[in-house]
Amino acid sequence: MPGESFRFIHASDFHLERPLGDLDELPPPLRDKLASAPHDAVRAVFDAALSNNIDFVVLSGDLLHPQAAGPYGMNFLLEQFQRLHDAETPVYWAAGGADDPQKWPEACAMPPNVTLFSKDHPSTIEVSRGGRTICRVVGRSTDGRASLHVPGYQSEASDEFTIGIGHGDANLETLSEARFDFWCLGGKHNREELESEGEVAALYSGTPQGRSLGETGPHGFSIVDVDAELNLRVHEMPTDVFRYCQVRLDAADIAAVGTIHNLMGERLVRLEHEAGGRNLIIGWEIVASNGESLSAIGDPEELLQWVRREYGHGAPAAWSTRLRVRPPQKYPKSWHEEDTILGDYLRVAAEHRKKDSAGINLLPMTEEHPSLATTATSLLAEVPETRRQETLDQATLIGVELLRGGKPQWVQTS
Repeated sequence: MPGESFRFIHASDFHLERPLGDLDELPPPLRDKLASAPHDAVRAVFDAALSNNIDFVVLSGDLLHPQAAGPYGMNFLLEQFQRLHDAETPVYWAAGGADDPQKWPEACAMPPNVTLFSKDHPSTIEVSRGGRTICRVVGRSTDGRASLHVPGYQSEASDEFTIGIGHGDANLETLSEARFDFWCLGGKHNREELESEGEVAALYSGTPQGRSLGETGPHGFSIVDVDAELNLRVHEMPTDVFRYCQVRLDAADIAAVGTIHNLMGERLVRLEHEAGGRNLIIGWEIVASNGESLSAIGDPEELLQWVRREYGHGAPAAWSTRLRVRPPQKYPKSWHEEDTILGDYLRVAAEHRKKDSAGINLLPMTEEHPSLATTATSLLAEVPETRRQETLDQATLIGVELLRGGKPQWVQTS
């Protein structure tokens, strides 16, 4: 039997208490935009709810930490809720860890259109329009577990289209136990769709504004349409004001274009086109395939300052926040065969590489330099096994540059 078609918005992980990260410095014209970007992105979610014939809004947690966001953040969120209340649009909110219902001050009452689900038990709500039920939602705020506790969503069977709302890690196998038609989930900042038999069965809408180079690409919210035959369509709606991008280049890329400057310029033009007028925050990673390719890269610090001058002050801006050169794995054979300190150095490094860096012991070297800070001594003396090869590659590159009489490329990693 055909049901009622309806449309709703799903959003989550506002984190209004968190500023944008992975930034070292910025030109003054961008500072105000950076400070307001999380709020501007969230405001766009509520603007869409008021302009897209939405029946209700689903929020899947971590909207803000009340104490960390402070009065400004809480007031901002309440203002958005009030806008929807004035438009008679219900809001169904399953809290995460940051916005635990017990953290919300009792003095800050929410408008009556907002349902904040308990973390102690699930609540089932029949959503109606014009006196007819269009669907039902079953929601529960997180109980503190990292994974969504699906058995905690038990409810009576129903012929109505049923939407589960929660916060936490989940997979299709566990979600299917609840026999819901669709899941709106929070807890992941990057958007993720979980599909079953070619259909979207669960959705992490992600945060409306990325915060770091670990959250690259578009961020926003989703509009979900369900037609009278209960067919579902999900529309991704970007709202990010600043878009994080991680760009990786190698020697082959440089050779194909001619110079590193031309290559970076081409990539930036492409990124600006794809971003649709948004400001960009870019992290560059340049992989040196061999020792000779280092000359094509040049001084990383000078390269970073150049790309900032050329592209970081426009409107929109493409600001390069980081530029890192990954050390080469191989150096010219002729360097290895030299009867010089450089040749000796490369041969010793090659021996350590064959042993997977297992024999490296830097502690005696630290003891020869009592002026070293305690933290530096500890880091050098206890290089984690997972970082030994990387540390050896960095040390080899620095030593090669110094022994060849050049300026060392102080490689950084994260």
